[in-house]
Amino acid sequence: MSLQATPPAVQAAPRALADLVAPLQAGGAVGRVVGDADVLVTDVQIDSRAVTPGALFGAVTPDTHHGRDGHDFVDDALARGAVAALVSDEWLADRPAPSSAPAPLGKGKRLSSAAFVPATDTRAALGEVAAAFYGRPGDALTTLGVTGTNGKTTTVFLIHHLLTALGVTAGLVGTVENRIGSTRYATAFTTPEAPALQRFLRACVDGGCTAAAMEVSSHGLALDRVGGVAFDVAVFTNLSQDHLDYHRTFEEYRDAKKRLFDGLGPDATAVVNGDDDNWKAMVADSAARVVTFGTSEGVDVRVEVLDNSLDGLRLRLGGEERPFQMAGRFNALNLAAAYACGVALGYEGGAVLDALAAAPGVPGRFETVRAGGVVGVVDYAHTPDALDNVLRTAREIVPEGNALWAVFGAGGDRDAGKRPLMARVAETVADRVVLTSDNPRTEDPEAILNDVAAGLDRPARAERVADRADAIRFAAGGAAPGDVVVVAGKGHETYQIVGDERRDFDDRAVLRDALTSRPAR
Repeated sequence: MSLQATPPAVQAAPRALADLVAPLQAGGAVGRVVGDADVLVTDVQIDSRAVTPGALFGAVTPDTHHGRDGHDFVDDALARGAVAALVSDEWLADRPAPSSAPAPLGKGKRLSSAAFVPATDTRAALGEVAAAFYGRPGDALTTLGVTGTNGKTTTVFLIHHLLTALGVTAGLVGTVENRIGSTRYATAFTTPEAPALQRFLRACVDGGCTAAAMEVSSHGLALDRVGGVAFDVAVFTNLSQDHLDYHRTFEEYRDAKKRLFDGLGPDATAVVNGDDDNWKAMVADSAARVVTFGTSEGVDVRVEVLDNSLDGLRLRLGGEERPFQMAGRFNALNLAAAYACGVALGYEGGAVLDALAAAPGVPGRFETVRAGGVVGVVDYAHTPDALDNVLRTAREIVPEGNALWAVFGAGGDRDAGKRPLMARVAETVADRVVLTSDNPRTEDPEAILNDVAAGLDRPARAERVADRADAIRFAAGGAAPGDVVVVAGKGHETYQIVGDERRDFDDRAVLRDALTSRPAR
């Protein structure tokens, strides 16, 4: 089934502004409304261009430390018909008090007075206001949130598959796609902004869902996008270097992830990877019950890889041996996390295993393309740890005497510190290394390759092919029958961002074409 462009429209009844902000005022997060607190709100938006008459506009900063302040667009939102604006208390204190008479806008237009809601933290307040406007849909759902550097997408897909197999109509929010039951929708963000997230959760409830699994990114947590969602289960997959262009330090990145667990109540469950040294820090201040999973001795849910092949894994999980359709040694931990979630929700272990054993692979996650005797693997791995996991898993399926190829790059305008680390991983694990572009954005592709190549001990043995299609064709054309070619970094993505232009590009299609057009050997 193809992706739908947008989820079904949500019909939300107008709500009095006073009702939306009353709980925040009781907690001291919002001050006295300046203007008519009884005005009816018909929508909640953070993009002034999307404001329609009757909307509340949330003045927040975008998801970058260097973006425009939402307060710069308050007047534009009011001109478009916003009846209220959620603003910072400092901004409101510096703004001239609105008069009862409309203010002139020029060209015969006049700006009606609107209500202003002062908040100590507009992002935190916006999540709660959006949740209240849509009737707190998260409270009608069993909500499961998954955070970590790697494995979020796969674990969320597994949880959604598990719930569906157990007869639950569930929603899914993630990087690859969103879902309401079995209907799939396109997605723009791993974790949407609070109004969009609450709108989608309301659509899930209206669509008959009783549960929802969602990826919760570090950006989403740092920017309070999941404010207003009381999670029943939170999962920590792992932590390694990523997104330091945004979070600036590893500690800041870790603490953003930790916020998911800090917000859990005593009736919730924290499912954490006991193999990762950061798990104790994640739950240090959590009131939730803690369940550990992993390969280590002493974890609550232990998994052991008995066999790993292209056809899938054979694991000992929950005390039972089972074959699983999913391939890749690293997926053992994702399966263990999903299993722990199922048991935490009260489902019988055998039924959970039966469901997970039938779970298919996730688009762009160790997705195989086979032709001409060569195995191609496309994976989203774009961090040193993820690349290491994918290459080591691929190494296990390379026949003796054959070669493992690694084709990868690093995104432009993103964490540059991981670039040489990824090269070091590739050089250590793979036999042939091909450096190429991966969404260079506004950076010079050759400059990015220089940063990546700085991590190589033997740069002369690596190939540099800046054009990604040419790089994939180079590896596919040079591979011998029996070789394995891993193309990492983009996975499910169907575009390449060069400058400000988004160009159609799919690693899977390019690799498949390159392998099938190889001359016979």
